[in-house]
Amino acid sequence: MNEINILVTLNEKYLPPMQVLLTSLRTAHPDEALTVWLLHSGIRPAALETVERQCGRLGMTLRCLTVDRTVFDAAPVTRQYPQEMYYRLLAGCFLPKELDRVLYIDPDILVLNSLRPLWETPLEGRLFAAASHTGKTGLMNNINQVRLGTDCKYFNSGVLLIDLNAARAQVRPQDIFRYAEEKGKALLLPDQDILNALYGDRTLELDDTLWNYDARNYNTYLLRSGGVCDMDWVMRNTGILHFCGKSKPWRPGYVRRFGILYKHYIQLTRRTGAYLGD
Repeated sequence: MNEINILVTLNEKYLPPMQVLLTSLRTAHPDEALTVWLLHSGIRPAALETVERQCGRLGMTLRCLTVDRTVFDAAPVTRQYPQEMYYRLLAGCFLPKELDRVLYIDPDILVLNSLRPLWETPLEGRLFAAASHTGKTGLMNNINQVRLGTDCKYFNSGVLLIDLNAARAQVRPQDIFRYAEEKGKALLLPDQDILNALYGDRTLELDDTLWNYDARNYNTYLLRSGGVCDMDWVMRNTGILHFCGKSKPWRPGYVRRFGILYKHYIQLTRRTGAYLGD
């Protein structure tokens, strides 16, 4: 089987949750060949060495690529949404040309089951594959369609399967920067809004219960599925558990469902002897 190539893009603050992600990734894939591509723009060498040590002990390959920060001077950034979040959209510009597919994953994620079915999903000529978090009624999806002037579902950018060859041909930096400059502060979630406004019609929809389960919305999934998607179902079937929103399970005071599960993976990460979160 061909190896699974994972992409993460972040600043140094998010290295500890990325390490927990990596632990969960290996736990869910004990026998898979895994390569993790880290795009960053200034993480200290000592911190990267610690992550490399963890990856070595987990038996996965880490490839670190430094991005010139000045390339994104025109992009709107905030404390919550740093420039690193744009790197995923332009992954084709930064990753080696021989790489034709990559799976981008946010660092605030646990991988619970094999990603092989997602990795092998035919993209059917699309640039991306992503999931939409529609909620109980789909109201927010409709609001975002009106806000962005689109007629497709509003996709979450935290998990993206990317056809790199298609992206290299169709995703142009100048289009992204022009849109960001025109819309400015009207972009609520800049990278996600850009994904949907410019490429939503070239994105294949994924099942969010499998590939981008919003950890905040357990009761919504349970109700929407008629009681099928309970905790046991999630643990057996969900591939990607995503801790969306401002409240994060590695921070003090997190009381939502799945918080204990996350702490378990933190403990497993500590046992590698290479955890930056303490």
